[in-house]
Amino acid sequence: MTFSRRQFLQLGMLGLGSLALRPLRRLLSLPDFPAYERLGRVATGRVEVKMRPDHESETVGVLYDDAVVPWVHEVVGYRPGRNNQRYVETPDGYVWAADLQPVRVLVNEPLKELPQSGEVRGMWVEVSMPYVDAVLANPPARSPWIKFRTESGLPIRLYYSQVLWVDDLRVADDGQVLYRINERYGNPGDIFWADARAFRPLTPEECSPIHPEAENKRIIVDVTYDRQFLSCYEGNTEVYFCRISSGRAEGSTPITPPYSDGFPIWRKLFSVHMAGGTNADGWDLPGIAWTLLFVGEGVSIHSTFWHNNFGEPMSHGCVNAAPEDAHWIFRWTQPAVDFSSGDRTIVGSGSTLVKVIRA
Repeated sequence: MTFSRRQFLQLGMLGLGSLALRPLRRLLSLPDFPAYERLGRVATGRVEVKMRPDHESETVGVLYDDAVVPWVHEVVGYRPGRNNQRYVETPDGYVWAADLQPVRVLVNEPLKELPQSGEVRGMWVEVSMPYVDAVLANPPARSPWIKFRTESGLPIRLYYSQVLWVDDLRVADDGQVLYRINERYGNPGDIFWADARAFRPLTPEECSPIHPEAENKRIIVDVTYDRQFLSCYEGNTEVYFCRISSGRAEGSTPITPPYSDGFPIWRKLFSVHMAGGTNADGWDLPGIAWTLLFVGEGVSIHSTFWHNNFGEPMSHGCVNAAPEDAHWIFRWTQPAVDFSSGDRTIVGSGSTLVKVIRA
Protein backbone atom coordinates (compact mmCIF):
# COMPACT_ATOMS: atom_id res chain seq x y z
CA MET A 1 0.00 0.00 0.00
CA THR A 2 1.25 3.53 -0.75
CA PHE A 3 0.25 6.88 0.75
CA SER A 4 0.44 10.42 -0.48
CA ARG A 5 2.79 12.74 1.41
CA ARG A 6 -0.21 14.50 2.97
CA GLN A 7 -1.75 11.20 4.13
CA PHE A 8 1.62 10.17 5.52
CA LEU A 9 1.89 13.33 7.63
CA GLN A 10 -1.73 13.00 8.79
CA LEU A 11 -1.07 9.45 9.98
CA GLY A 12 2.00 10.69 11.83
CA MET A 13 -0.02 13.40 13.57
CA LEU A 14 -2.73 10.92 14.61
CA GLY A 15 -0.09 8.58 15.95
CA LEU A 16 1.54 11.32 18.00
CA GLY A 17 -1.80 12.44 19.37
CA SER A 18 -2.46 8.98 20.79
CA LEU A 19 1.08 8.60 22.04
CA ALA A 20 0.84 11.85 23.96
CA LEU A 21 -1.61 10.17 26.34
CA ARG A 22 0.83 7.43 27.27
CA PRO A 23 3.58 7.56 29.87
CA LEU A 24 6.92 9.03 28.83
CA ARG A 25 8.64 5.66 28.82
CA ARG A 26 6.03 4.29 26.37
CA LEU A 27 6.51 7.32 24.11
CA LEU A 28 10.23 6.60 23.97
CA SER A 29 9.99 2.85 23.45
CA LEU A 30 12.13 1.50 20.62
CA PRO A 31 10.50 0.50 17.33
CA ASP A 32 10.62 -3.02 15.93
CA PHE A 33 13.04 -2.82 13.03
CA PRO A 34 13.32 -5.61 10.42
CA ALA A 35 15.39 -8.54 11.67
CA TYR A 36 18.23 -8.21 9.16
CA GLU A 37 21.89 -7.63 9.89
CA ARG A 38 22.05 -4.71 7.48
CA LEU A 39 19.25 -2.23 6.89
CA GLY A 40 18.61 0.93 4.92
CA ARG A 41 16.81 4.02 6.21
CA VAL A 42 15.09 6.32 3.73
CA ALA A 43 16.95 9.60 4.24
CA THR A 44 15.82 11.78 1.34
CA GLY A 45 12.02 11.99 1.41
CA ARG A 46 9.83 10.05 -1.01
CA VAL A 47 11.58 7.27 -2.92
CA GLU A 48 10.39 4.75 -5.46
CA VAL A 49 10.91 1.00 -5.28
CA LYS A 50 11.72 -0.36 -8.72
CA MET A 51 11.13 -3.83 -10.16
CA ARG A 52 14.72 -3.85 -11.47
CA PRO A 53 17.83 -1.76 -10.63
CA ASP A 54 16.90 0.65 -13.36
CA HIS A 55 15.35 4.10 -12.99
CA GLU A 56 13.18 3.47 -16.04
CA SER A 57 11.77 0.14 -14.83
CA GLU A 58 8.31 -0.25 -13.30
CA THR A 59 7.67 1.35 -9.90
CA VAL A 60 6.32 -1.33 -7.53
CA GLY A 61 6.16 0.69 -4.31
CA VAL A 62 6.83 4.00 -2.58
CA LEU A 63 8.69 4.68 0.67
CA TYR A 64 8.86 7.85 2.76
CA ASP A 65 11.24 9.45 5.26
CA ASP A 66 12.60 7.07 7.90
CA ALA A 67 11.13 3.90 6.44
CA VAL A 68 13.57 1.11 7.29
CA VAL A 69 14.01 -1.79 4.87
CA PRO A 70 16.28 -4.85 4.65
CA TRP A 71 19.50 -4.20 2.73
CA VAL A 72 19.85 -7.54 0.93
CA HIS A 73 22.46 -6.71 -1.72
CA GLU A 74 24.04 -3.71 -3.38
CA VAL A 75 24.21 -3.92 -7.16
CA VAL A 76 25.18 -1.79 -10.15
CA GLY A 77 22.15 -0.50 -12.02
CA TYR A 78 21.13 2.35 -14.28
CA ARG A 79 20.41 5.92 -13.18
CA PRO A 80 20.62 8.32 -16.16
CA GLY A 81 22.70 11.46 -15.76
CA ARG A 82 24.18 10.51 -12.38
CA ASN A 83 27.60 9.41 -11.17
CA ASN A 84 26.00 7.09 -8.65
CA GLN A 85 24.74 3.92 -10.35
CA ARG A 86 24.33 1.80 -7.21
CA TYR A 87 21.01 0.23 -6.20
CA VAL A 88 20.00 -1.66 -3.07
CA GLU A 89 18.03 -4.86 -3.42
CA THR A 90 15.24 -5.16 -0.85
CA PRO A 91 12.67 -7.98 -0.50
CA ASP A 92 10.17 -5.81 -2.41
CA GLY A 93 12.36 -4.40 -5.16
CA TYR A 94 15.27 -2.05 -5.80
CA VAL A 95 15.95 1.40 -4.33
CA TRP A 96 18.59 3.85 -5.55
CA ALA A 97 21.38 3.56 -2.96
CA ALA A 98 21.85 7.33 -2.69
CA ASP A 99 18.47 7.56 -0.93
CA LEU A 100 19.18 4.92 1.73
CA GLN A 101 21.42 5.47 4.74
CA PRO A 102 23.16 2.15 5.58
CA VAL A 103 22.20 1.33 9.17
CA ARG A 104 22.23 -1.50 11.70
CA VAL A 105 20.49 -2.29 14.98
CA LEU A 106 22.65 -2.51 18.09
CA VAL A 107 20.77 -2.59 21.39
CA ASN A 108 23.02 -1.42 24.23
CA GLU A 109 23.00 -2.23 27.93
CA PRO A 110 22.34 1.15 29.61
CA LEU A 111 24.70 2.47 32.24
CA LYS A 112 23.25 3.12 35.67
CA GLU A 113 25.90 5.73 36.50
CA LEU A 114 27.64 8.14 34.16
CA PRO A 115 31.46 8.21 34.09
CA GLN A 116 33.33 11.02 35.78
CA SER A 117 36.54 12.50 34.31
CA GLY A 118 37.91 15.17 36.61
CA GLU A 119 35.15 17.74 36.95
CA VAL A 120 33.34 16.50 33.82
CA ARG A 121 30.46 14.07 34.29
CA GLY A 122 29.05 12.50 31.15
CA MET A 123 30.03 10.55 28.04
CA TRP A 124 30.19 10.62 24.28
CA VAL A 125 27.73 8.28 22.59
CA GLU A 126 26.85 7.21 19.06
CA VAL A 127 23.32 6.41 17.91
CA SER A 128 23.42 2.68 17.11
CA MET A 129 19.92 2.19 15.67
CA PRO A 130 18.32 3.46 12.44
CA TYR A 131 16.69 6.16 14.56
CA VAL A 132 15.49 6.83 18.09
CA ASP A 133 12.69 9.17 19.14
CA ALA A 134 13.36 11.85 21.73
CA VAL A 135 11.38 14.39 23.72
CA LEU A 136 12.39 17.86 24.77
CA ALA A 137 13.52 18.11 28.37
CA ASN A 138 13.33 21.92 28.31
CA PRO A 139 10.56 23.14 25.99
CA PRO A 140 9.88 25.25 24.01
CA ALA A 141 12.09 24.28 21.07
CA ARG A 142 14.94 26.59 20.08
CA SER A 143 16.19 24.81 16.95
CA PRO A 144 14.42 25.31 13.61
CA TRP A 145 14.65 21.58 12.88
CA ILE A 146 12.70 20.73 16.05
CA LYS A 147 10.12 23.43 15.39
CA PHE A 148 9.64 22.14 11.85
CA ARG A 149 9.15 18.53 12.94
CA THR A 150 6.73 19.34 15.75
CA GLU A 151 4.73 21.75 13.57
CA SER A 152 4.55 19.02 10.90
CA GLY A 153 3.30 16.45 13.41
CA LEU A 154 6.55 14.48 13.25
CA PRO A 155 8.53 13.13 16.22
CA ILE A 156 11.93 14.49 17.20
CA ARG A 157 14.45 11.93 15.98
CA LEU A 158 18.14 11.20 16.28
CA TYR A 159 19.76 9.05 13.61
CA TYR A 160 22.26 6.26 13.20
CA SER A 161 25.91 7.37 13.49
CA GLN A 162 25.18 10.76 15.09
CA VAL A 163 27.57 11.48 17.97
CA LEU A 164 26.13 13.26 21.01
CA TRP A 165 26.87 14.04 24.65
CA VAL A 166 25.00 12.45 27.57
CA ASP A 167 25.09 14.52 30.74
CA ASP A 168 22.42 12.84 32.90
CA LEU A 169 20.23 9.76 33.14
CA ARG A 170 16.92 8.73 34.66
CA VAL A 171 15.75 5.27 35.73
CA ALA A 172 11.99 4.68 35.48
CA ASP A 173 9.99 2.54 37.91
CA ASP A 174 10.06 -0.37 35.46
CA GLY A 175 13.84 -0.15 35.13
CA GLN A 176 13.97 1.61 31.75
CA VAL A 177 16.91 4.00 31.54
CA LEU A 178 16.67 7.32 29.71
CA TYR A 179 19.71 9.38 28.76
CA ARG A 180 19.66 13.15 28.68
CA ILE A 181 21.20 14.42 25.44
CA ASN A 182 22.82 17.84 25.65
CA GLU A 183 25.08 18.84 22.77
CA ARG A 184 28.29 20.39 24.03
CA TYR A 185 29.20 22.49 20.99
CA GLY A 186 26.95 24.71 18.90
CA ASN A 187 23.79 23.77 20.78
CA PRO A 188 21.14 26.54 20.62
CA GLY A 189 19.78 25.28 23.94
CA ASP A 190 17.70 22.16 23.30
CA ILE A 191 18.05 19.17 25.64
CA PHE A 192 16.39 15.76 25.08
CA TRP A 193 15.45 12.55 26.83
CA ALA A 194 15.77 9.33 24.83
CA ASP A 195 15.93 5.57 25.40
CA ALA A 196 19.45 4.72 26.57
CA ARG A 197 19.50 1.42 24.67
CA ALA A 198 19.85 3.29 21.38
CA PHE A 199 23.20 4.86 22.29
CA ARG A 200 26.59 3.17 22.21
CA PRO A 201 29.18 4.76 24.54
CA LEU A 202 32.38 5.69 22.72
CA THR A 203 35.69 4.54 24.17
CA PRO A 204 39.06 6.34 24.27
CA GLU A 205 40.61 3.50 22.26
CA GLU A 206 38.34 3.98 19.23
CA CYS A 207 39.05 7.72 19.26
CA SER A 208 42.81 7.41 19.67
CA PRO A 209 45.23 8.68 16.97
CA ILE A 210 46.03 6.53 13.91
CA HIS A 211 49.70 6.53 12.81
CA PRO A 212 50.64 9.36 15.21
CA GLU A 213 54.33 8.86 14.42
CA ALA A 214 53.87 9.43 10.67
CA GLU A 215 55.34 12.60 9.21
CA ASN A 216 54.11 14.91 6.46
CA LYS A 217 50.44 13.96 6.67
CA ARG A 218 48.23 15.71 4.13
CA ILE A 219 44.78 15.40 2.61
CA ILE A 220 43.87 15.86 -1.04
CA VAL A 221 40.20 16.53 -1.84
CA ASP A 222 39.25 16.41 -5.52
CA VAL A 223 35.95 18.25 -6.03
CA THR A 224 35.80 17.64 -9.81
CA TYR A 225 32.20 16.65 -10.55
CA ASP A 226 32.97 13.17 -11.87
CA ARG A 227 35.67 12.42 -9.26
CA GLN A 228 34.58 13.54 -5.78
CA PHE A 229 37.19 11.74 -3.71
CA LEU A 230 39.46 12.28 -0.72
CA SER A 231 42.93 10.79 -0.26
CA CYS A 232 45.12 10.75 2.85
CA TYR A 233 48.89 10.78 2.29
CA GLU A 234 51.88 10.14 4.49
CA GLY A 235 54.66 11.65 2.42
CA ASN A 236 54.07 10.29 -1.08
CA THR A 237 52.20 7.19 0.10
CA GLU A 238 48.40 7.14 -0.11
CA VAL A 239 47.11 5.44 3.05
CA TYR A 240 43.36 6.05 2.73
CA PHE A 241 40.87 6.76 -0.06
CA CYS A 242 37.12 7.40 0.00
CA ARG A 243 34.32 8.98 -1.96
CA ILE A 244 32.96 12.31 -0.72
CA SER A 245 30.33 14.90 -1.61
CA SER A 246 31.52 18.49 -2.00
CA GLY A 247 29.54 21.69 -2.48
CA ARG A 248 26.88 21.77 -5.17
CA ALA A 249 27.29 25.45 -6.05
CA GLU A 250 30.31 26.54 -8.07
CA GLY A 251 33.12 27.54 -5.69
CA SER A 252 31.15 26.68 -2.53
CA THR A 253 33.99 24.35 -1.46
CA PRO A 254 37.00 26.69 -1.68
CA ILE A 255 39.84 25.60 -3.96
CA THR A 256 43.33 25.82 -2.48
CA PRO A 257 45.34 28.62 -4.15
CA PRO A 258 48.10 27.37 -6.47
CA TYR A 259 50.84 28.86 -4.27
CA SER A 260 49.60 27.08 -1.13
CA ASP A 261 50.29 23.58 0.21
CA GLY A 262 46.80 23.44 1.65
CA PHE A 263 44.41 24.81 4.27
CA PRO A 264 45.44 23.93 7.84
CA ILE A 265 42.82 22.23 9.98
CA TRP A 266 42.13 24.80 12.67
CA ARG A 267 39.57 22.99 14.84
CA LYS A 268 38.57 19.37 15.49
CA LEU A 269 35.34 18.34 17.25
CA PHE A 270 33.88 14.94 18.08
CA SER A 271 30.46 16.46 17.45
CA VAL A 272 28.92 19.85 16.72
CA HIS A 273 25.51 21.34 15.97
CA MET A 274 25.57 22.96 12.52
CA ALA A 275 23.21 25.61 11.22
CA GLY A 276 23.30 28.21 8.49
CA GLY A 277 21.80 29.55 5.30
CA THR A 278 18.51 31.35 4.78
CA ASN A 279 14.96 30.31 5.59
CA ALA A 280 14.49 29.19 1.99
CA ASP A 281 17.76 27.31 1.72
CA GLY A 282 18.99 26.74 5.25
CA TRP A 283 20.10 23.81 7.37
CA ASP A 284 20.00 23.00 11.05
CA LEU A 285 21.44 19.65 12.12
CA PRO A 286 22.51 18.26 15.50
CA GLY A 287 25.23 15.73 16.25
CA ILE A 288 27.47 16.24 13.20
CA ALA A 289 30.26 13.82 14.02
CA TRP A 290 34.02 13.90 13.38
CA THR A 291 34.21 17.50 12.23
CA LEU A 292 37.45 18.99 10.86
CA LEU A 293 37.18 22.73 10.20
CA PHE A 294 39.69 23.98 7.66
CA VAL A 295 38.33 27.14 5.95
CA GLY A 296 36.57 30.09 7.58
CA GLU A 297 33.99 29.48 10.27
CA GLY A 298 32.17 26.53 8.75
CA VAL A 299 33.80 24.70 5.83
CA SER A 300 34.78 21.28 7.13
CA ILE A 301 35.16 17.58 6.51
CA HIS A 302 32.51 15.77 8.55
CA SER A 303 30.35 12.68 8.93
CA THR A 304 27.05 12.66 7.05
CA PHE A 305 23.86 10.75 7.89
CA TRP A 306 21.26 12.53 5.74
CA HIS A 307 22.26 11.04 2.39
CA ASN A 308 24.28 8.20 0.89
CA ASN A 309 25.16 9.88 -2.41
CA PHE A 310 28.92 10.01 -1.98
CA GLY A 311 30.60 10.53 -5.33
CA GLU A 312 28.34 13.45 -6.31
CA PRO A 313 28.26 17.09 -5.06
CA MET A 314 25.61 17.38 -2.34
CA SER A 315 26.64 19.94 0.29
CA HIS A 316 26.50 23.70 0.87
CA GLY A 317 30.30 23.76 0.79
CA CYS A 318 31.53 21.21 3.31
CA VAL A 319 33.10 17.89 2.44
CA ASN A 320 30.54 15.20 3.30
CA ALA A 321 31.96 11.78 4.16
CA ALA A 322 30.43 8.47 5.18
CA PRO A 323 30.53 8.03 8.98
CA GLU A 324 33.20 5.32 8.96
CA ASP A 325 35.38 7.37 6.61
CA ALA A 326 34.99 10.60 8.59
CA HIS A 327 35.87 8.77 11.81
CA TRP A 328 39.08 7.30 10.34
CA ILE A 329 40.15 10.65 8.87
CA PHE A 330 39.44 12.42 12.18
CA ARG A 331 41.63 10.00 14.12
CA TRP A 332 44.43 10.10 11.54
CA THR A 333 44.73 13.89 11.22
CA GLN A 334 46.98 15.88 13.51
CA PRO A 335 46.86 16.95 16.27
CA ALA A 336 45.08 14.55 18.62
CA VAL A 337 41.96 15.61 20.54
CA ASP A 338 41.44 15.07 24.25
CA PHE A 339 38.75 12.40 24.73
CA SER A 340 37.10 14.15 27.66
CA SER A 341 36.53 17.47 25.88
CA GLY A 342 36.14 16.15 22.33
CA ASP A 343 37.27 19.54 21.00
CA ARG A 344 40.55 21.17 20.08
CA THR A 345 41.33 24.51 18.47
CA ILE A 346 44.76 24.63 16.83
CA VAL A 347 46.78 27.82 17.06
CA GLY A 348 49.83 28.14 14.83
CA SER A 349 51.35 25.23 12.93
CA GLY A 350 51.16 21.52 13.62
CA SER A 351 47.88 20.50 12.01
CA THR A 352 47.27 18.40 8.90
CA LEU A 353 46.87 20.36 5.65
CA VAL A 354 43.83 19.95 3.39
CA LYS A 355 44.43 20.69 -0.29
CA VAL A 356 41.27 21.08 -2.37
CA ILE A 357 41.75 20.65 -6.12
CA ARG A 358 39.57 20.63 -9.22
CA ALA A 359 40.58 19.34 -12.63
